[in-house]
Amino acid sequence: MAHVIDPDEDLVLRVGRGEAEAVRQLATLKLPRVLALAKRMLGDATEAEDVAQEAMLRAWRQAPKWSPGKAKFDTWLHRVALNLCYDRLRRRRETPTDTLPERPDEGPPPDRGLLAAETGARVDGALRRLPDRQREAIVLCHYQELTNIEAAALMKISVEALESLLSRGRRTLRALLADLADDRGADR
Repeated sequence: MAHVIDPDEDLVLRVGRGEAEAVRQLATLKLPRVLALAKRMLGDATEAEDVAQEAMLRAWRQAPKWSPGKAKFDTWLHRVALNLCYDRLRRRRETPTDTLPERPDEGPPPDRGLLAAETGARVDGALRRLPDRQREAIVLCHYQELTNIEAAALMKISVEALESLLSRGRRTLRALLADLADDRGADR
């Protein structure tokens, strides 16, 4: 197996040695992306914060045992975060509830800022309606900005399978959000 070049190798080794500044650097560098990933996967800011904190805690615990060269630390961290998200998504499906979630006001927005927020919420809602693997592919490639090769490796699938998931996911999102494209055309 070829040695994987990891830009985080030195930082993770320093974290493993207990260097406080390295721990701060790792959190500053990785926490925003892990949090963004969790928010997109879960659609809930509080749960996303919990997942991000747990993923960072696991990174801190794993750092002393980290073996450089096998895989990129960033790839491992994304996999941990995704697994934590899937655990929470499974628990959601398994927990019936008698109360309906609060729904945001669906009335017309009073200004463009609210329109943008509403559009963002619609996109997030459409993302949540995708099958898990399609959502994971879209989030990794479009929101986490991983390459297709990196995302495929993280998902443990071929690049061709990833591209198929992306294609189906994009097609479904276009269908779910078709009215947004129609509205934009009418504004021009």
